[in-house]
Amino acid sequence: MQFRILGPVEIHDERRGLRIVPTGSKQRVLLGALVVKAGHLVSYHRLIDELWGEHPPANPANALQAHVARLRKLLEDAGSTGQERIDTHALGYQLHTGPDATDAGRFHRLCAQGRAVIATDPERAVHLLRQALALWRGPALQGSLGGDICLAEAAQLEENRLVALETLYEAGLRAGLHHEITGELEELIGDNPVRERFYELLMVALHRCGRQAEALGTYERARTRLADELGVEPGAALHRRVRSILSPGREQPAPAAARSAAPMVRSLPPRPDTAGRRAASTAPRGGAVVLDLGDELARLRRRLENLTREQEDLARRMDQLTARTAAAR
Repeated sequence: MQFRILGPVEIHDERRGLRIVPTGSKQRVLLGALVVKAGHLVSYHRLIDELWGEHPPANPANALQAHVARLRKLLEDAGSTGQERIDTHALGYQLHTGPDATDAGRFHRLCAQGRAVIATDPERAVHLLRQALALWRGPALQGSLGGDICLAEAAQLEENRLVALETLYEAGLRAGLHHEITGELEELIGDNPVRERFYELLMVALHRCGRQAEALGTYERARTRLADELGVEPGAALHRRVRSILSPGREQPAPAAARSAAPMVRSLPPRPDTAGRRAASTAPRGGAVVLDLGDELARLRRRLENLTREQEDLARRMDQLTARTAAAR
């Protein structure tokens, strides 16, 4: 039996191919919270707060007990042998699970295995990370975000998913798949427009494809979006990437072509919205770029020089302020 939370919460018996989804919203929230805290005691108070928040029923303890009884029946229907069970304690409930019990646990293990071999066998890392990301069926704990337990876990899992995608495309670059990943990175930027790492990975991929103007244009897109959305300039990593592209010989050459150059689009989990994809579809691709390379290089060099001067000026002012503070003491 496996408990799945990388998408809508459900119970799955892999031996019989049986999939059971709790029908009621409170049942889904309760199952999600117990799976997130599997192996740990969850107090009655926390579970009541998870299910009803500030508006509990007249007798919340009895209502919670009834929902737990229904979940136990679901486990029986899913073929539980007793290893997967909900125990009652004086202070709350505890879900016991078997080995490899959640898709989230398997996701984390595959990601760790991929990270472990990224330097020595990037193709293997790509394969493992694709397997990990293929476990996602939608937003984590979809339909179960009732209270703090599930909300916090869903946010953490989404961050883990984005980090896994960053690692996947880093491995793809190491494996020489730069031609294959530009489209997927464009799509990711559309879905995550202020995630600087995706811009940086796309810049590297485009530059290795011989598309320097588009790589520099990607930096400008990042700068504009970050200024519009967050009111900040790109971070140090993107600045360094621009410098490496503008300085011949500083950018790391592309590795030899990988033995298997299969497209990696299947690594992207389903998303609930299409707005990001529509934005990504308008991004420049291939021959659609109309930048004049000479003017673009000159303008970016001027911008980098200005940023460097601003950073030096800020450092001087900080030193002066520190000295004044020390003198005042």
